[in-house]
Amino acid sequence: MASLLQIGAVLVSGALLLLVIDLVRRRKLTEEYSIIWILCAAALLVLSLWRDILHVTARWLGVYYPPAVLLLVLIFFVFVASLYFSVVISGQRRQIESLVEEMALLDQRLREAERREQAGP
Repeated sequence: MASLLQIGAVLVSGALLLLVIDLVRRRKLTEEYSIIWILCAAALLVLSLWRDILHVTARWLGVYYPPAVLLLVLIFFVFVASLYFSVVISGQRRQIESLVEEMALLDQRLREAERREQAGP
């Protein structure tokens, strides 16, 4: 029989997964960014449902305290999420810089056109 802690972990993991799906459905979170959150929630759900996976993974990695593997998995997901969002932010920064340059050129052309119009024929 499942322990109260395991039931709580399954409920929290399932709630996180449902929350992400609901945020995507309500267009508060784009599909592009939801993938990493869905993977994290699914991994937590698997770890919650299959208790022995921590012991098996700990033995395979040579870790003596199985809950430390859970911490390692969480750190890995935080690292992947941080790297992914850094790549996204870098791309957006390049787009913003390009748009600023384009706006400056358009502003300059507009001012030149206004000066020519004021100067008259």
